[in-house]
Amino acid sequence: MSFQGEQHPGIVATPPQTQGFRLNHTMLRVKDPERALAFYSKVLGMQVMRRLDFEEMQFSLYFLANLEASDSVPEDTHARTAWTFSQKGLLELTHNWGTENQQDFAYHDGNAEPQGFGHICFSVPDLAAAQAWFDEHDVTFVKRADQGKMQDVIFIKDPDGYWIEVIQADLMVGKSD
Repeated sequence: MSFQGEQHPGIVATPPQTQGFRLNHTMLRVKDPERALAFYSKVLGMQVMRRLDFEEMQFSLYFLANLEASDSVPEDTHARTAWTFSQKGLLELTHNWGTENQQDFAYHDGNAEPQGFGHICFSVPDLAAAQAWFDEHDVTFVKRADQGKMQDVIFIKDPDGYWIEVIQADLMVGKSD
């Protein structure tokens, strides 16, 4: 590995103690797991790798991934748990039990005031085909690929209102040099 990252104010040399650290997952709280899982599996092709229930604290965790043909996921529950927590780029959906029954309950999406969390992002092989797929499934768009100042970038919403950026990697070249 020769590339050591872009250099900007605040960046320091990578401490050797951090070798092997990796971003494993991002967590989103969901009101209704059935609705959220339907969206992430049907619209974005994700599969649940592991579900963990915490009865005493009354919540469940669902770890989702976009699998590739070369991925070798263990069938054994314990081995799959270890495998799940060693991956890159998973999505954890957290369900606090009972929220699905609270009619006016909603999580803050991070994009309304006060702003905080912004979005997660999926890279797709064909942005136009993805946009057509989203239309077929009545996905809510924040921004289509041909809208706004940044062309070739889509923003959609999941059932809880979280924003999802959708990009095609080669179309990002030259967006800002």
